[in-house]
Amino acid sequence: MLELTLFRFAQPLALVLLVLPAVGYWLYQRRKWCFAVSSFSYADLRLAEAAPQTWRVRWAFLPGTLRLICWLLLVVALARPQQGRTQEVIQGQGIDIVLALDVSGSMAALDFAPQNRLETARVVITDFIRRREFDRLGLVVFARDAYHVIPPTADYEVLFRALQTVQLAPQMGLDDGTAVGMGLAASAAMLSQSSAVSRVIVLLTDGANNAGVIGPETAATAARALGVRVYTIGMGEIGLVPIPVDQLGNTRLIESDLDEETLRVIATLTGGQYFRSTDSVNLERAYEQIDRLERSLVERTSRTEWRDLTGWLLWPAFVLLLSEYVLRYLVFNVIP
Repeated sequence: MLELTLFRFAQPLALVLLVLPAVGYWLYQRRKWCFAVSSFSYADLRLAEAAPQTWRVRWAFLPGTLRLICWLLLVVALARPQQGRTQEVIQGQGIDIVLALDVSGSMAALDFAPQNRLETARVVITDFIRRREFDRLGLVVFARDAYHVIPPTADYEVLFRALQTVQLAPQMGLDDGTAVGMGLAASAAMLSQSSAVSRVIVLLTDGANNAGVIGPETAATAARALGVRVYTIGMGEIGLVPIPVDQLGNTRLIESDLDEETLRVIATLTGGQYFRSTDSVNLERAYEQIDRLERSLVERTSRTEWRDLTGWLLWPAFVLLLSEYVLRYLVFNVIP
């Protein structure tokens, strides 16, 4: 349940009356300019300017100021300010999703220039996470072995920070390789204790399985037994692709060994889909399509209760009006 505090004016058109004092003052000044006529003669007051001013003279503006503030409070009260409390009840359950990300050395390939494959995947995955709302997401990375980074969580900021720390396996001191089966098995194990109605793995890789003690099809069979659906994404061009060899921008060509057939088998066995990505646009579309396919079964109902705040303005206005009357006629002795 979510609670929000709101504010509104039930009769906002009444606020137009706030400009009446300014309009009245303008009309009064215009009348003075256009029809200035002396009603009676009086002595020259310049000699009195040097005389000391009493406190009544210095504070003579106070009754008028109080009357103006009283007017403003009454107009705002007429607009009926209200404070509301909205209760939003969320019914249903989100999806538990594990993002399995290949961090093998070949993810440094530059066929997604200006970024390499891993950097591009990180940006697109971040956008995918931002589009989720009620789901729990976890993160697994794999190279020669697989590693749990973040278990399924609804704290997306923690997940964002963890994702930004993910680097290529050689940079993190991990043995290089592409253990697709191990990455899939580790992701399924992360979801094995989940009670969510829908459990999903999104596995992204750019190579064929060449490491680990668990094969991809074996891991896919285990995921299916757990009721986990797997979406696979094959990333990168087929054939020779450039990869950096030093910090000076020098590159060499390596053979991209993406095994699309195995990725299709994994998706088919678990009831998911396979997506092919050769550039950042295709990769974004793949995650967007997964986002549309896997939507949370959550319903929102909201109710707003409004409380009138007019009384909080009428009492101060009454006190100010009474004070203005006392000051004007009993203290300052203002002539009507």
